[in-house]
Amino acid sequence: MLVRNGLLVASAALMLVTLYMVFLWVPTELNLGVSQRIFYFHVPLGWLGMLSIIVVAVASIVHLISGSQWWDDLAYTTAEIGVIFASLILVTGVIWARGDLGWWWTWDAKLTTTLVLWFIFIGYLMVRAYAPKGSQSARFASVIALFGAIDAPIIYMATVWWSTAHPELNVGPVASDRDAIESTKIYTTLLVAVLAFTVLYIHLLVERFHLRRTESALDSLHQAFSTRL
Repeated sequence: MLVRNGLLVASAALMLVTLYMVFLWVPTELNLGVSQRIFYFHVPLGWLGMLSIIVVAVASIVHLISGSQWWDDLAYTTAEIGVIFASLILVTGVIWARGDLGWWWTWDAKLTTTLVLWFIFIGYLMVRAYAPKGSQSARFASVIALFGAIDAPIIYMATVWWSTAHPELNVGPVASDRDAIESTKIYTTLLVAVLAFTVLYIHLLVERFHLRRTESALDSLHQAFSTRL
């Protein structure tokens, strides 16, 4: 409980600091103007959305190998949180595109592969909801998660591999546009935003995971009771 409360307090504090830095401290970017401020939300959401599907895939594989319900609960919980972040990636992306480029959507590689990731999350959750319960549902869903884990690095590398309307990478090991974050304040604000959203993500994941574990325990009791009857 102490850790969970600590995550809540840390998440709230970091988010307040992030909002102050984004709207009051960091300078307005010269080329993109005010619309660039959504960058500090879009990038952390993108990082966590792609990380989520990789965690889902790894947890699903470990569950299938070990048979541990703990890993299956982690996979399911991460998918639920991940679909929220994937949805926010798309929402913040189209808002940014509208303000910067004048259009809401275009079918280029970066945007399309991100949309595919969102459908993969939805597909995973639909299989878990409607497929036969038990190991069969987990096996079906794990296949979908593996496709998502393959899609995540494709999303990241899309602007390197193909010509896209999305801005070039300026964050990560293959970033090519270092000038876009040359300002110390811009770079610092981005790092704080990533930290704030990561702590928020961990907090949400921990809280939902505890609830999921309770649900699994109740399901086990229900099955045991039904078997005795």
